[in-house]
Amino acid sequence: MIEILNRQKKFRIDLGRFERLLKKLVRHYGLNRPELALVFVDDPEIRELNRKFRKKDKPTDILSFPAQPEKGAWQHLGDLVISLPTAEKMAKKLGVSRRREIETLIIHGFLHLCGHDHEKDNGKMLELQQQLERELLEVEPLPMSLKRGRKPGSKVKMLKDGTRVVVTGRAASALAQKQKLKKAKPVKKTAKPKKEDVKPKGKPGRPRKTAVEAATKSPVRKAPQRRRTSRIRSGVIA
Repeated sequence: MIEILNRQKKFRIDLGRFERLLKKLVRHYGLNRPELALVFVDDPEIRELNRKFRKKDKPTDILSFPAQPEKGAWQHLGDLVISLPTAEKMAKKLGVSRRREIETLIIHGFLHLCGHDHEKDNGKMLELQQQLERELLEVEPLPMSLKRGRKPGSKVKMLKDGTRVVVTGRAASALAQKQKLKKAKPVKKTAKPKKEDVKPKGKPGRPRKTAVEAATKSPVRKAPQRRRTSRIRSGVIA
């Protein structure tokens, strides 16, 4: 029985995809329906587990807890705990997707549950991990399969199709120079076109007089009117 739990809320993940990968690993090793759990957490939770069980007070990408069942008991492999924020950081360093990084971590942790230890077997576990990545994932193993992190001076290059690859040597130097020139190049601001002065359209007829013309024009004088004298008539009585 395989149980997968998601105890973080920052990243959306396809739980079914990783369950299918675990089933492939179980079939590859011929295990008869073993019990194992895969738990996705955030950095604070895995840091607490790392401090408690390994005496290391810092986040890590994956922790494996192999079970030690008694003889005749139900086959229980153990538990895997993966920190998605740390897996996301490592994926960016390697120039791969978060999904691809998690797949490698699951294979790595599963081998620990089966009893392998890369710190004591002179690299045999990591060679087996490379082989499983090629067979089950049908891709080339990540550089982290042999050594965690990138080489000093390497750069992550974004391709046209959106994928990221790690480049070294001359390619990394050329990419760094290109990024430097891009940052130093000033951005030219395009000047907005000036709006032409639009004269108001007047009504058809006589042209309008300007204020200066109205002020300078002499006022029209009116002709003086003669006063009419009323004639005196003699009184008549009827």
